[in-house]
Amino acid sequence: MTTALETITKAAEVHSQARSLLSERVTALRDAQAALNREHLPSIKRALAKAAETEARLRALVEQHPECFSRPKTQVLSGIKVGYAKAKGSLSFDDADSVVARIKKHFPDQVDVLIRTREEPVKDALSNMSATDLKKIGVKVLDSGDKCVVKPVDSEVDKMVDALLKAATSEAEEA
Repeated sequence: MTTALETITKAAEVHSQARSLLSERVTALRDAQAALNREHLPSIKRALAKAAETEARLRALVEQHPECFSRPKTQVLSGIKVGYAKAKGSLSFDDADSVVARIKKHFPDQVDVLIRTREEPVKDALSNMSATDLKKIGVKVLDSGDKCVVKPVDSEVDKMVDALLKAATSEAEEA
């Protein structure tokens, strides 16, 4: 008659073998990807350089001839949109505190819209407090008891295997 621990040990061995097989296949996939990278990366880099060069040439031509883009300001030529568009622009300021002060002075009725105020507990700091103190301030500690653990001692391959398993599990749950 086998004990419960012997049964669990046997199941762990079977799981370890399944993960080893999966790890071998992931390693084979990575090796194949590395080989494909070595094979195709030089030509991809050349194509990237060519695309950057032709884009720069096209951009220079558009900038030399803005008259071609008065109305309409953009055109699609050979599947490439060229011309001029209104830039979004960006906002910048050197001192946020002085901008806040000026908003309060010049636009007091818009302070709640123009200034972000955010007070929230800092979880990292709270995690250093005792359970008694946390209870006093209304913070509950969740999932702090023992939980079942089944996980390998991770290697890089195991991390990829875990990511694949997680993705497969998510897909299965969605289906």
